[in-house]
Amino acid sequence: MSTALIIVIVIAVIVVVALLAMQARRRAAEREIEAERLSGEATAHREQADSNVARARERGGEAELHRRQANEHAERAEQHATAAAEHAEKATELEGEVRRAGESAAFHDEQAAEREQELERP
Repeated sequence: MSTALIIVIVIAVIVVVALLAMQARRRAAEREIEAERLSGEATAHREQADSNVARARERGGEAELHRRQANEHAERAEQHATAAAEHAEKATELEGEVRRAGESAAFHDEQAAEREQELERP
């Protein structure tokens, strides 16, 4: 083999190795950029997750308060319904007494009128 051919082959090998080295550096740089991008996205998602956890805790406390208040109102509503039924029953009972007292008053008024008429007779 001639010296010139060996030199050309060596130069070609050096050029190929240099090109491969440049390509490897470019890929490493691209991987570094991608890693930074993914790290930034992961950090943003982690912050959002923490924010959502805090909001969930806050909403959970609010929900618990409202649930307790709803239960208290329901209990008071039952008590009011019971009291209303008792008052309605008592009102019905008293209305019966009013009717009977009215009837009794009418009866005694008639009796009094009859007695007064008997008094007026000679």
